[in-house]
Amino acid sequence: MVLNGPNLNLLGTREPEVYGATTLDDIAQALTEQGDRLGLIVDLRQSNHEGHLIDWLHEAGATNITAVILNAGAYTHTSVALRDAIRSIAVPVIEVHLSNPAARESFRHISHISPVAAGVIQGFGARGYALALDAAAAMRQSAR
Repeated sequence: MVLNGPNLNLLGTREPEVYGATTLDDIAQALTEQGDRLGLIVDLRQSNHEGHLIDWLHEAGATNITAVILNAGAYTHTSVALRDAIRSIAVPVIEVHLSNPAARESFRHISHISPVAAGVIQGFGARGYALALDAAAAMRQSAR
């Protein structure tokens, strides 16, 4: 499951100098193709609403999925509720950011997600999602 938070529906047009020109649809297509090669089903979702992301994390915890790839967007820096949702499920969560938050404004330096994530990938643009999917496949393989 790949979850995307607020404003990520605007990828490709929103601050392309920061987030790149790749759209969320482009990322979904590339991940679906990569998932096919890895034997993983990719379920990509996006919401601008924190509660949807929490509900989806709970859903992930109640199903037999390998991992959640989460780009929580700005909620990364503000949402204790997302942190708590991640802690409440046994499914590993891989945090992804297109940009490198540590190289940006100081309010972006704090992540409430990182301490409860299985891993963090940031600063590699859209390629970060592919790296996260590779990590999810490796987690599945090591769990066998």
